[in-house]
Amino acid sequence: MTDVVDSDELLRRMQRARACARQEERKWRVRSEELRAADPDGARDAAVRTLAYETVLTVLEEILTPGKHYESRASATNRT
Repeated sequence: MTDVVDSDELLRRMQRARACARQEERKWRVRSEELRAADPDGARDAAVRTLAYETVLTVLEEILTPGKHYESRASATNRT
């Protein structure tokens, strides 16, 4: 794991990671909703995993598009 990569490759890897995290976040959100009535403990676990992937997405978004996440949250906050 001591490969040296250029900035373009690093960017591609982070974009793939973001796409993967987005897909996993959606999967766990759906699973949480499906399990809510039948398996509350499973639903809670899925909800925690959803939050974890949301956090990863937030970090990757800030790295890949600095300020975008903050701006969208600030505008949403100002609407209320």
